[in-house]
Amino acid sequence: MKPGRRPALSRRERQIMDILYRRGRATAAEIHAAMADAPTYSAVRAKLRVLEEKGHIRHQEQALRYVYLPTVARDTARRSAVRHLVATFFAGSVEDAMAALLDLSAARLKDEDLDRIARLVEAARKGETK
Repeated sequence: MKPGRRPALSRRERQIMDILYRRGRATAAEIHAAMADAPTYSAVRAKLRVLEEKGHIRHQEQALRYVYLPTVARDTARRSAVRHLVATFFAGSVEDAMAALLDLSAARLKDEDLDRIARLVEAARKGETK
Protein backbone atom coordinates (compact mmCIF):
# COMPACT_ATOMS: atom_id res chain seq x y z
CA MET A 1 0.00 0.00 0.00
CA LYS A 2 1.34 3.45 -0.95
CA PRO A 3 1.84 6.02 1.81
CA GLY A 4 -1.36 7.93 2.46
CA ARG A 5 -3.50 5.32 0.70
CA ARG A 6 -6.06 3.41 2.71
CA PRO A 7 -7.64 0.05 1.90
CA ALA A 8 -10.88 0.12 -0.08
CA LEU A 9 -14.17 0.13 1.78
CA SER A 10 -16.98 -2.41 1.72
CA ARG A 11 -20.57 -1.27 1.15
CA ARG A 12 -21.30 -1.23 4.89
CA GLU A 13 -18.07 0.60 5.64
CA ARG A 14 -18.98 3.26 3.05
CA GLN A 15 -22.41 3.53 4.65
CA ILE A 16 -20.83 4.12 8.08
CA MET A 17 -18.38 6.66 6.64
CA ASP A 18 -21.24 8.54 4.98
CA ILE A 19 -23.01 8.80 8.34
CA LEU A 20 -19.83 10.03 10.02
CA TYR A 21 -19.21 12.60 7.30
CA ARG A 22 -22.79 13.88 7.58
CA ARG A 23 -22.68 14.09 11.38
CA GLY A 24 -19.01 14.88 11.90
CA ARG A 25 -18.86 12.49 14.87
CA ALA A 26 -21.11 9.76 16.27
CA THR A 27 -21.27 6.89 18.73
CA ALA A 28 -21.77 3.29 17.61
CA ALA A 29 -25.40 3.48 18.78
CA GLU A 30 -26.02 6.66 16.76
CA ILE A 31 -24.44 5.10 13.68
CA HIS A 32 -26.49 1.93 14.13
CA ALA A 33 -29.71 3.95 14.45
CA ALA A 34 -28.90 5.98 11.32
CA MET A 35 -28.19 2.97 9.09
CA ALA A 36 -30.74 1.83 6.55
CA ASP A 37 -31.29 -1.93 6.78
CA ALA A 38 -28.91 -1.97 9.75
CA PRO A 39 -26.98 -5.09 10.71
CA THR A 40 -26.75 -5.99 14.37
CA TYR A 41 -25.25 -3.51 16.80
CA SER A 42 -22.34 -5.93 17.30
CA ALA A 43 -21.72 -5.99 13.54
CA VAL A 44 -21.61 -2.18 13.49
CA ARG A 45 -19.10 -2.18 16.33
CA ALA A 46 -16.99 -4.74 14.43
CA LYS A 47 -17.08 -2.56 11.29
CA LEU A 48 -16.02 0.44 13.34
CA ARG A 49 -13.00 -1.51 14.62
CA VAL A 50 -12.11 -2.48 11.04
CA LEU A 51 -12.47 1.12 9.84
CA GLU A 52 -10.19 2.23 12.65
CA GLU A 53 -7.62 -0.45 11.76
CA LYS A 54 -7.74 0.68 8.11
CA GLY A 55 -7.09 4.25 9.23
CA HIS A 56 -10.40 5.75 8.08
CA ILE A 57 -11.67 6.71 11.53
CA ARG A 58 -10.45 7.28 15.06
CA HIS A 59 -12.25 7.41 18.37
CA GLN A 60 -12.33 9.65 21.40
CA GLU A 61 -13.56 8.48 24.77
CA GLN A 62 -16.39 10.63 26.14
CA ALA A 63 -18.50 9.79 29.17
CA LEU A 64 -17.44 6.12 29.14
CA ARG A 65 -18.25 5.58 25.47
CA TYR A 66 -16.40 5.95 22.19
CA VAL A 67 -17.23 8.74 19.77
CA TYR A 68 -15.99 8.07 16.23
CA LEU A 69 -14.64 10.68 13.80
CA PRO A 70 -13.32 10.46 10.23
CA THR A 71 -9.54 10.85 9.94
CA VAL A 72 -9.63 12.18 6.38
CA ALA A 73 -11.42 15.27 5.14
CA ARG A 74 -14.49 14.44 3.08
CA ASP A 75 -13.07 16.21 0.02
CA THR A 76 -9.91 14.08 0.18
CA ALA A 77 -11.97 10.91 0.58
CA ARG A 78 -14.22 11.97 -2.30
CA ARG A 79 -11.24 12.46 -4.62
CA SER A 80 -9.85 9.06 -3.66
CA ALA A 81 -13.22 7.40 -4.31
CA VAL A 82 -13.51 9.07 -7.72
CA ARG A 83 -9.99 7.93 -8.67
CA HIS A 84 -10.95 4.38 -7.65
CA LEU A 85 -14.22 4.57 -9.60
CA VAL A 86 -12.49 5.84 -12.75
CA ALA A 87 -9.77 3.19 -12.49
CA THR A 88 -12.21 0.35 -11.78
CA PHE A 89 -15.12 1.05 -14.11
CA PHE A 90 -13.61 3.25 -16.82
CA ALA A 91 -10.10 1.75 -17.24
CA GLY A 92 -8.62 5.03 -16.05
CA SER A 93 -10.43 7.13 -18.67
CA VAL A 94 -11.63 10.39 -17.13
CA GLU A 95 -13.27 11.23 -20.46
CA ASP A 96 -15.41 8.06 -20.38
CA ALA A 97 -16.35 8.72 -16.75
CA MET A 98 -17.38 12.30 -17.54
CA ALA A 99 -19.39 11.16 -20.55
CA ALA A 100 -21.21 8.58 -18.42
CA LEU A 101 -21.96 11.17 -15.72
CA LEU A 102 -23.30 13.62 -18.29
CA ASP A 103 -25.42 10.90 -19.92
CA LEU A 104 -26.92 10.04 -16.53
CA SER A 105 -27.77 13.57 -15.51
CA ALA A 106 -28.15 15.57 -18.73
CA ALA A 107 -31.92 15.93 -18.40
CA ARG A 108 -31.62 17.14 -14.79
CA LEU A 109 -28.76 19.60 -15.22
CA LYS A 110 -29.66 23.26 -14.85
CA ASP A 111 -28.04 25.99 -16.93
CA GLU A 112 -25.99 27.00 -13.86
CA ASP A 113 -24.69 23.44 -13.55
CA LEU A 114 -23.70 23.34 -17.21
CA ASP A 115 -22.02 26.74 -16.88
CA ARG A 116 -20.02 25.49 -13.89
CA ILE A 117 -18.96 22.37 -15.80
CA ALA A 118 -17.91 24.55 -18.74
CA ARG A 119 -15.82 26.74 -16.41
CA LEU A 120 -14.16 23.65 -14.91
CA VAL A 121 -13.35 22.32 -18.39
CA GLU A 122 -11.90 25.70 -19.39
CA ALA A 123 -9.82 25.83 -16.20
CA ALA A 124 -8.54 22.30 -16.93
CA ARG A 125 -7.52 23.42 -20.42
CA LYS A 126 -5.51 26.24 -18.87
CA GLY A 127 -3.96 23.92 -16.27
CA GLU A 128 -5.77 25.64 -13.40
CA THR A 129 -7.27 22.56 -11.77
CA LYS A 130 -6.56 21.42 -8.22
